Amino acid sequence: MCGIVGLFLKDKSLEPKLGEMLTSMLITMTDRGPDSAGIAIYGGETKGRTKMTVQSDEPDTAFADLDKTLSKALDGDVTMAVKSTHAILEIPAGTTTQARAVINGLNKGIRVMSRGDSLEIYKEVGLPKDVAAQFDISKMSGTHGIGHTRMATESAVTTMGAHPFNTGDDQCLVHNGSLSNHNSLRRKLRREGIHIETENDTEVGAAYLTWQMQNGATLGEALESSLDDLDGFFTFLVGTKDGFGVVRDPIACKPAVMAETDQYVAFGSEYRALVDLPGIENARVWEPEPSTVYFWSHNAAPTSTEKAA
Repeated sequence: MCGIVGLFLKDKSLEPKLGEMLTSMLITMTDRGPDSAGIAIYGGETKGRTKMTVQSDEPDTAFADLDKTLSKALDGDVTMAVKSTHAILEIPAGTTTQARAVINGLNKGIRVMSRGDSLEIYKEVGLPKDVAAQFDISKMSGTHGIGHTRMATESAVTTMGAHPFNTGDDQCLVHNGSLSNHNSLRRKLRREGIHIETENDTEVGAAYLTWQMQNGATLGEALESSLDDLDGFFTFLVGTKDGFGVVRDPIACKPAVMAETDQYVAFGSEYRALVDLPGIENARVWEPEPSTVYFWSHNAAPTSTEKAA
């Protein structure tokens, strides 16, 4: 099952409402995924700084003086905002790898959820409405975001198994479907130096795109390559620093619907996830085609490319 939602804002006046709209969309998809939920929010970039979202089951002890420890280790100012079991760290740009090594060395059970200049990821086990309330997602602003409600099928119900998955700077992915060749691909990507933490097949999909782009592919090209290299049934929604992309496998048996107006582009596993969006009655609504890559960016015109099945 699983439910996917996404919202890309064209109208800056809607940015303060991004979290509110995404939360409503996410909760609507509860019966497609009641096990866990997560949302990626893009926004709030600070020049010369980058972000790390971290999580702990014991935040009171794990996050105690974490900002001070990192400030000393990175030889630069680190700020921290704790939100329930998560904390958003703002660190000097270019120190992500060093910061991860310091965090791992503390042995406090701190997990890295995301990294990037504008990306924050919040995810936990539980009903989507409870996860959204836990982090006050509805009060967050941003330029775009994606979310996921999970019905676990191929791995345990854990925080780390929840979506979205972040495997590259400001890049994340949510997925509805199942990949049949994820184990062999996971081994290959790890040999290539791609960091993969879980046994979830979705993280392998995200890591595959990261690997392709590290080797010079654009996101569109990476998504096109996935149609050849990934076996299974899938709908991917991928977030990047300036936009998001959608692709479905050649059979496209997993449900998906999109809507576009002058104010936004929206994605949902079902149309009912979109019905409360402003101006939806005048939107262009369509089902994304199989083997077709769609991508919207704040820095470029929207594109779509079709690959023969």
